[in-house]
Amino acid sequence: MTPIGDGRFNDLRRAAPKSAKSIDLSDTVRCHAKPTPGGPGEKSGKAGISEIKLSEGQTANGQGMTHQEQQAVYSRRFAGIEQRRAEVWQALARHYFPRWIKPADTVLDLGAGYCEFINSISAAHKYALDSNPAMAGKAAPGVAVLSQEASQPWSMPSESVTVVFSSNFFEHLKSKEDLAHCLAEAYRVLRPQGLLIALGPNIRFCFDVYWDFVDHHLPLSDRSMVEAMEIAGFRTELVIPRFLPFTMSDRVPHRAFLVRLYLLFPLAQRLWGKQFLVIARKP
Repeated sequence: MTPIGDGRFNDLRRAAPKSAKSIDLSDTVRCHAKPTPGGPGEKSGKAGISEIKLSEGQTANGQGMTHQEQQAVYSRRFAGIEQRRAEVWQALARHYFPRWIKPADTVLDLGAGYCEFINSISAAHKYALDSNPAMAGKAAPGVAVLSQEASQPWSMPSESVTVVFSSNFFEHLKSKEDLAHCLAEAYRVLRPQGLLIALGPNIRFCFDVYWDFVDHHLPLSDRSMVEAMEIAGFRTELVIPRFLPFTMSDRVPHRAFLVRLYLLFPLAQRLWGKQFLVIARKP
């Protein structure tokens, strides 16, 4: 397997800070003692972003699927657990991510899907980017929808966002070049001191079931994600190798108080966590 930091990333290589130190399998690693969540304050006015429409013939997220096929995949996968997913994200948005995302922030949800996160988080300006045609119908009032492939240039002005958030998206990209493109675009649209927050299945802990999903293409771990982010110019702030269970049906506590208990007890995360959480900052 070609390392994620191979020559294909050379076009993104900057004078990045020193790499994060070695990460223990179960420990939470803070690379800076006092992160300053949320980045700089809001600029006056709106970014003036217009919604982009894709033609029916274009594929979704570079996965080689038509929009109809993508909808069929997610309709089958999430059938019967949409309410559970919404409750989990509402609890995470209320009890965990406010330490990183502030009410004055501008947030872009990359690969927003059904918009559970961006609908739940408190932020001044909220954007959802995905090529899934179901996204527009799921976005709450106040969420601007950007219907486009993430592997194409994003319809966002440079330095217009304080947080780029992405959950369970990067593994669906077809190549490391697509990942490098997304990280470069995230770097571009983020303001100085802005945050990139990434969650995803950690191949180190779910290698036996990682390929059970037809649209998984790119195997990633917390370590490869850190390396890719740092090559793109980001500075790592936080790494949790085991954060959430692999899927929403994997013994996930979905009531708000149970999610809070799960987050409060690292032992529970070490037992069931198979997704990484990596947070990095644009210098």
